[in-house]
Amino acid sequence: MSVVVIERDETARALLNGTSAQSRCRARLGEFSGDTMGNVMMTFGLMAMSLFGMVGGAVDLGRWLNARDQTIAALDAAVLAAGRALQTDPTNESAAVDLALAYYNENTKARIKTIEDTIGFEVTNNGGMIQATGNVKLKTYILGAFDLYDNLGLKELPLFADGETPQAIIKQEADMGFNREVSLMLDVSGSMGSGTKLADMKFAAKDLVNLIMKDPGADTWTKIAIVPFSGDVRLPSSIYSQVTPAITAGNTSAWPSTRNYADGKKTIYRYRTNTCVAERSGTNAYTNVAPGTGNFVRPVYDDSTSRQCNTPASGEMAPLKNDKTAIIAKIHNLTLGGGTAGHLGTAWAYYFLSPEWNNVMPSAANHAAPYGTEKLKKIAILMTDGEYNKRYDSKGLETSDGFAGSSVNPKTSSQQAVALCEQMKGDGIEVYTVGFELPNQLAIDTLASCASGADHAYVATNGSALKAAFRDIAIKLTELHLLR
Repeated sequence: MSVVVIERDETARALLNGTSAQSRCRARLGEFSGDTMGNVMMTFGLMAMSLFGMVGGAVDLGRWLNARDQTIAALDAAVLAAGRALQTDPTNESAAVDLALAYYNENTKARIKTIEDTIGFEVTNNGGMIQATGNVKLKTYILGAFDLYDNLGLKELPLFADGETPQAIIKQEADMGFNREVSLMLDVSGSMGSGTKLADMKFAAKDLVNLIMKDPGADTWTKIAIVPFSGDVRLPSSIYSQVTPAITAGNTSAWPSTRNYADGKKTIYRYRTNTCVAERSGTNAYTNVAPGTGNFVRPVYDDSTSRQCNTPASGEMAPLKNDKTAIIAKIHNLTLGGGTAGHLGTAWAYYFLSPEWNNVMPSAANHAAPYGTEKLKKIAILMTDGEYNKRYDSKGLETSDGFAGSSVNPKTSSQQAVALCEQMKGDGIEVYTVGFELPNQLAIDTLASCASGADHAYVATNGSALKAAFRDIAIKLTELHLLR
């Protein structure tokens, strides 16, 4: 019996020991399942691939943005440079394209290395636009590794969407709804006969006209007046008869006076049988008040019947008109006179832009629009090669030809020109000045004072610089726009 009992006890003990082991196992498993110390590592392990992808994607995205910014800056510089080249020489489109490529290549030298660059440039819109074409692709290092099957297109990224490359559009102010009235004062004094000065001036002036005038039929217009001057200015007969006092040609009694030569001779003032005029005097000497009693322009007199105007017949002024062919021909046919009465040229550049003088113009086509007209710019371009040095006395006779007497106005020719320029600018007229091989500082200062600002005053020391000055003015009157 005892043996049996012992066996039962051992069996029970064994059973008890087994139950205890299972309990301990369960307890241990329970402890492990409740242990949170390894959660972070497990979570990191599960998210590592995603994190690496996100970080890698940020790196690739940063490289893409950097390459895109550099490429856009290079494209903008390229199309703007080419657009400016088209402005200065619209006949040479290939040169503009070559310049664009040169700018683009130079400005992308330091860019992140790309795997494909098909950027090119082309001139479109009848020479009015240059645009970039093609695209640039960048290789990805991280995103591409995740794109195992190349289904997402992440191994290489284009820098631009379709149609996103920039365009430079050359737009004249007229293309944006602006009309323009331009007075072009040109010096035809004797000093312009030196070397090729006259030819250089004609080339520069005609080039400007071609650049800023639109062809007939455009929705907007540009009118140009041509104002040649030398020792005086010559008017069309229809205007002359309305702006000077009513005096019969050859009437020597109209101004009953004598003039003393240095040698003691006396002469009668004779009215020239031509249409040259001098300055006007009085309160409105430097304003644009309409001509009339008390405000007439002074006719030019002479001491003999043989002498003629300083300004030749080819230099007869032409009021505002929208006829490019006629304006070009007028400039082309200019010949030289003598003297430099720059204040007279300045005055008539002003008068032709003034609506106050419309009643004396040959036709409505020559009229100036009212000041303040919406979408209208009035511009005076004053060109000379010398110091202003001619004035006239109260009888309309030159005071600088060795005659006794004094000017009808106390101001010098330069001072009168500046006073007229101040009035012009006050009326909203934009004034550009171009000095051509000027002889002294006074001449330079006169034009600088006349101009609307330092960026409106040019001093050309040779023919090439003169052409460049007129071209730059034309460019300033022609806006360049960058579009995407």
